[in-house]
Amino acid sequence: MSRKYNFCAGPAALPEAVLQQAQQEILDWHGAGMSIMEMSHRSEEFVAVATEAERDLRELLSISDDYAVLFLQGGASTQFASVPLNLMPAGGSADYVHTGQWSKKAIAEAKRYGDVNVVADAAASNYSTIPAFDSWSLNPNAAYLHYTPNETIGGVEFFWEPDVNVPLVADMSSTILSRPVDVNKFGVIYAGAQKNIGPAGLTIAIVRRDLLGRSQVGCPVMLDYKTAADNDSMYNTPPTYSIYLAGLVFKWLKGQGGLAAMEQINRRKASKLYDYIDNSGFYANPVELASRSLMNVPFTLADAALDKPFLAQAEAAGLMNLKGHRSVGGMRASIYNAVGEDAVDALLDFMREFARSNG
Repeated sequence: MSRKYNFCAGPAALPEAVLQQAQQEILDWHGAGMSIMEMSHRSEEFVAVATEAERDLRELLSISDDYAVLFLQGGASTQFASVPLNLMPAGGSADYVHTGQWSKKAIAEAKRYGDVNVVADAAASNYSTIPAFDSWSLNPNAAYLHYTPNETIGGVEFFWEPDVNVPLVADMSSTILSRPVDVNKFGVIYAGAQKNIGPAGLTIAIVRRDLLGRSQVGCPVMLDYKTAADNDSMYNTPPTYSIYLAGLVFKWLKGQGGLAAMEQINRRKASKLYDYIDNSGFYANPVELASRSLMNVPFTLADAALDKPFLAQAEAAGLMNLKGHRSVGGMRASIYNAVGEDAVDALLDFMREFARSNG
């Protein structure tokens, strides 16, 4: 049975070569006589796997020793609490940028632990733009500034980093590893794995070491960055199989030429799709040109009554998970690293034929 094209926003497509290697190793990892997922997380074998995964991630993102790399659980949504609990003093405040659904959730959670100053809100454009930086109401005494570089649901992406004098915190769940990023500009980067890193169950946090040890008194030990860093992410049993698979993805990315090469591919994929949508007269994308995501491409049809036939026929053609998020409707094609150009070309062929037949 041939594999279908998976445009899911997450859990998302994984590189086929990674899946094949995992399949080959699932019963007997490197002659150990057992699966890697059955091994003790403190065994010499697994510690080596985790160490190599961290080393490869550091190489891909050029992460210096000034930063701790943490393999965590709980998804990026748990980080919505971890960030203020670790960085915001009791009774303190932090700046947040509201550009869509995920930043909205981060803001709501942070308000449980301190004062939140929303420096900019893209509501006026229905979250299809990024407010100009010179319009932001920054607090010079904020504990940090939090933003979401890529809004998975709305398809809005920052292609610049806010230049602020406080620690910069970013939820990079849906953009990490899609292109190079200067980690040194950030205090904390966190990301759920299920887009470009690996399977769901793993969350990665990259934390500048001078920010460790600042947690609020009531911070749960499992959410304390210093606890994770001091114990090499093994204070408790980590998501071992997810770490193993993430390590395979990191190797795959290095084999593709690294993040600069991936950016070229991703820009090419996105350009093909946006160019056709803009010139089709049948499909439309609401996001301002300068802020269109490379990873998540929402689009609508000329007649919303055609949505159901579009999805049904797309699935019949092997094009899966194109339904837009329930909060915005329409369609969405998530074209992460593991979604190849062949998948985008197949989608474009289908979209052209559907428009011809229904226009």
